[in-house]
This record gives sequence, structure tokens and C-alpha cells, in this order.
Amino acid sequence: MCGSIVGALTMSLPANVHQSYSRLWPYLLIYNLGRISSYTVAGILVGLLGALFVPNLSLNNPHVVMTWISGLFVIALGLYIGGWWQALGFLEKIGAHLWRRIEPFGRHFIPVKHPLEAFGFGLVWGWLPCGLVYSILAFSLASCSAWQGGLLMLAFGLGTLPMSLAMGVTAQWLTRFAHKPIVRQMVGTIVIVFGLFMISEQ
Repeated sequence: MCGSIVGALTMSLPANVHQSYSRLWPYLLIYNLGRISSYTVAGILVGLLGALFVPNLSLNNPHVVMTWISGLFVIALGLYIGGWWQALGFLEKIGAHLWRRIEPFGRHFIPVKHPLEAFGFGLVWGWLPCGLVYSILAFSLASCSAWQGGLLMLAFGLGTLPMSLAMGVTAQWLTRFAHKPIVRQMVGTIVIVFGLFMISEQ
């Protein structure tokens, strides 16, 4: 999904920008700065919710329970990426209700003609419904801390930055490659193993 958006944003830039790597890179960085900023805000808000409500639950060890939930989310993410189980699509449908209210603001920045418009669109883009983002937000909830939740989402956003930048430069080829079934299944398997490892460590 993000690959398609990056490609569309890149092609919406003036021809003298998207046809020149030296002019294109600043816009791609600013797009992603806005996106990562929104991820960080979301992590702070979800971490704050965890701090307010999780300790009050009648659980023997809230941290272990929340870590298990995070691990199960990661496993569900792996199944989702691999195309074996689309449960996270349900969360994306819920997020779509919020997205319908936010998305119109992004139209004010298209076509992007200035770096500030790129940042504004990036801020809106960060709230796009995405199963991957929701699964990482589960970690922010489990952290039971606003600042740790924000740092987790900041780290996640920075971790996605290289691929997002690469998609901005080679949008069509890399997007087609990432959507190949064998690639998605390999990545999904790795994610599932990581989720199982998380649970086994508790």
C-alpha cells in the first residue's frame, strides 16, 4: 500500500524534480519525516492509554500478558503478509473510518509543489490504515509508557525509511517485487518466527 502511495507522490512532483535524483531525495525525506512524526504521535497516545488502563486491569502480571498480546499480533501480521490469514484486514477496516475523516486534508497538499506541502502530506499519510502499523502499536500499548510508546513507533518509522526511500526512487519495480507471493511468504514466515520467539521468552 505504501509503495503505491510513494509512487503516486513521486510522479505527482514536477517533471524536473522526479526525473532528478538530487532534487527528488529532499522531497522523499520530507514526506517520510511527516509520516514518522505521525507514527510517533500515535505511539505516544497508545502508550499513554496503556499507562492509564493496563495497570488497573485485574491481571497477575500485566506486562507478560501484554507482551503475549503483542506477540500474537506479530504472528497475525506474519500470516497477513504471507497471505495465509487476513485477520488484520478487519483492523484496517476499522481504521478506515478514521481515515475517511483525515484523508480529505491530504488533498490540499496534492500536487506537491513545495517541501512544506510534502511534510503536510506525510503527516496525513502516517494515519493511513495499515495492519503493519497496528501490530507495532500493540508494542506501544504493552510498554505502558507514553515516551516508550513514542520511541517504539519512532524506531519503527526509521526502520521503514530505507525501503520507503527506495520505493520512491524505484517505485514501480520495487513495488512489483515486494508483492510477489514468494517474497511475501518469506517475509511473513520470518515475522511469524519472531512473534513465536517473543512469546517463548516470557
